[in-house]
Amino acid sequence: MTKYDFILLSGDMESFLEKLQSVGVVDITRSTKPIDETSEKLSLQADIMRRAQLTLKNVKPADKSGEAPKEVAAEVMETQNEKEILMARLPLLEKQMEEAKPWGTFHQKSLHKIKQLGLNLHFYKVKSSAFDPAWKEQYALSEISEDGTNTYFVVVSDSDDYDFPLKELPAPEVDAAEVKKEILQLQSEMAEKDQRLAELKCYEQTLQKELTQTLSKLDLHLANKSGEKAVEDYLTVFEGFAPAECEEALRSMLDEESVLYIAEKAVVDDNPPIKLKNNKFVSMFEMLTDMYGRPKYNEFDPTVWISIFFMLFFAFCMGDMGYGLMLIVGSLALKKKLGKIAPLGITLGVATTVVGFLFHTFFSMDMLTWTCIPDGVKKIMLPSQIAGFDGTMVLALLVGIVHICLAMIIKTCQATKHKGFANSLGTWGWTLLIVGGVIVGGFALMGVIDKTVTKWIVIVLGILSALGIFFLNDLHRNPLLNVGSGLWETYNTVTGLLGDVLSYLRLYALGLAGAKLGEAFNAIGTLALGDGGVNWIFFILIVVVGHVLNLAMCVLGAFVHPLRLNFLEFFKNSGYEGAGRKYNPLSNTNQ
Repeated sequence: MTKYDFILLSGDMESFLEKLQSVGVVDITRSTKPIDETSEKLSLQADIMRRAQLTLKNVKPADKSGEAPKEVAAEVMETQNEKEILMARLPLLEKQMEEAKPWGTFHQKSLHKIKQLGLNLHFYKVKSSAFDPAWKEQYALSEISEDGTNTYFVVVSDSDDYDFPLKELPAPEVDAAEVKKEILQLQSEMAEKDQRLAELKCYEQTLQKELTQTLSKLDLHLANKSGEKAVEDYLTVFEGFAPAECEEALRSMLDEESVLYIAEKAVVDDNPPIKLKNNKFVSMFEMLTDMYGRPKYNEFDPTVWISIFFMLFFAFCMGDMGYGLMLIVGSLALKKKLGKIAPLGITLGVATTVVGFLFHTFFSMDMLTWTCIPDGVKKIMLPSQIAGFDGTMVLALLVGIVHICLAMIIKTCQATKHKGFANSLGTWGWTLLIVGGVIVGGFALMGVIDKTVTKWIVIVLGILSALGIFFLNDLHRNPLLNVGSGLWETYNTVTGLLGDVLSYLRLYALGLAGAKLGEAFNAIGTLALGDGGVNWIFFILIVVVGHVLNLAMCVLGAFVHPLRLNFLEFFKNSGYEGAGRKYNPLSNTNQ
């Protein structure tokens, strides 16, 4: 990034910013939240337009457009709000309908006349099986309705000492015909609102254009307010950042303007914005990096490592070839709705399919038992047991060890780059001890090096590591303090490292849980199948619904836990902080 300090007349500020906005490469250091009445108003307008966009997103367009709106967003939200008010009334009316329906059609005036005659109406409901026909002989009773379960009836009395062996119900306030009429009117009004929203669907592009313009005005206003006034407000000073590759084109524009500027290479203390530069594959995972935080100006970009290991960990947690194929098909089918997430879903689906094949699992069925698969293909698949342990569990731990070792190597390289070799000997000591020990141990187990050579290599690594960890971890500090610091770091590293490695067992556990749940649905479906026939319907229903539910739960776990392994275990051991801010240039197309 190149840092630019601009000095210009305060009166020229707005016009100059508009030109910078048209160029669209300069990130002006500005607030990201409203700071005054104008910015609050623009922010509110933008929020209304976004909500209007979401409202129209799932609306089907009308066959023909209606009356053109004065303001698209305002009318969309007004229509939607009116519709929601009507929808809120509907359940209340439906409840009234259920209460009034058994009593049929009547008029409140008729009830009032009966009262004037000195008669009282008493309303009752009783189980039809408990209704006593003798009541008709004892009381002035009239049955109103019977719904198969309950009997509704009315008793007329003319005295105050009236008594009946059931609890009396309150008199109905409205009759069913009136409520039904009101419901039909309400549904008609809701249909009108839906029709108007369908007519407004064709103005989505206009709404998007208005949103872009409003956001550009907001961005421009915030940038204008970011400048510092000087010389009794006669001059304005502000700073911005632009990618180095845009320097030539930007300077040619600036040289044409009557503005004084100073351009210099940005340094860490300037806190410049971060623009990630990744290929098409890695850029799909930038959203995951942004969840944690972009790297600082002097940090490494972890996205490339996240792209590899998150994809691998996700596939581990899913661990089923059938589920991988379902993810691919689902992502392709919902490509328009998912937008930018669709390619990521397809990629994760492909990874899950490959890993599921290696784990020889297809919808929780073991493919090693299938006779249709050639023996040569089965040899490619992961064996069920490795050294007497579950093969998936061993592989999860091995991948975890590699992941942590890679993080330590990155941490060492970064420390050497920023502090110099002499000031990062402590970090080198731990990397030599752990990463070197893992490599030597791996070669020894594979028989590449014999026991004697292994012993001497371990001794040399131990001595060099001890020097860095306990004596040379800080060349500018008292040696005794270095020893004490080394002992404390040893305690933290040993206890923390064991927990970090064991954390990768979650990859095995989640995959196992999903597989066992899938097996349970397969078993239940097989039991329901029995001798076949009509039972095939129940079998298909149980298996399909079961695996869809299992897939949904597996995807949730396969997203959260791999993210955790990258954000905690990897970032902690690599020293990644992620305190950078995103590159957000002043542009006419900012969203």
